[in-house]
Amino acid sequence: MKNICVFCGSNTGVRQAYADTTVALGRALAAGGIGLVYGGGNVGLMGVLADAVLAAGGEVTGVIPRALKEKEVAHLSLTALHVVGSMHERKALMADLSDGFIALPGGYGTFDEFCEVLTWTQLRIQQKACGLLNIEGYYDALLSMFDHAENEGFLKPEHRRLIVSDTDVDGLLQRMKQFVFPAAEKWLQKRPTGI
Repeated sequence: MKNICVFCGSNTGVRQAYADTTVALGRALAAGGIGLVYGGGNVGLMGVLADAVLAAGGEVTGVIPRALKEKEVAHLSLTALHVVGSMHERKALMADLSDGFIALPGGYGTFDEFCEVLTWTQLRIQQKACGLLNIEGYYDALLSMFDHAENEGFLKPEHRRLIVSDTDVDGLLQRMKQFVFPAAEKWLQKRPTGI
């Protein structure tokens, strides 16, 4: 993996562990020679992550929509900053620049970005690892929801396993490097007649 895209909050959250683990991830990316691709902001976990990678000598590429450039206070000390026209362009460019994805704690934007790239992997639009760094159990409920979707017949077991998760930075990065794209394709069930 040359570049990993990280989705995360524009706030730091209420637990110090969120920022501390974000710093650890940034240092690990830089130490492993893995470039960071992220949303380009200088606030919240986004800014913490970018600063940690840069301080450790790593490369950081930001992608930010023009409309959010001022709201999210674009980080002006990055290796590269791309200003795009829309959120759709942002997500597409971040995906094109990346070999895998990690979600740190965040809100709706983080959930949306992670689930979209996960769907692209399920649909075989790409074959890239999608990881959740489950800091302090932040993603326990979401992982349970994915389990529920599998149990209720909306996800194949192979597709549920597309999500790589760990509570530890090094553990997650190792599992992402070992990710093997499953053979199963997305299946569709025809609607029963009479319904």
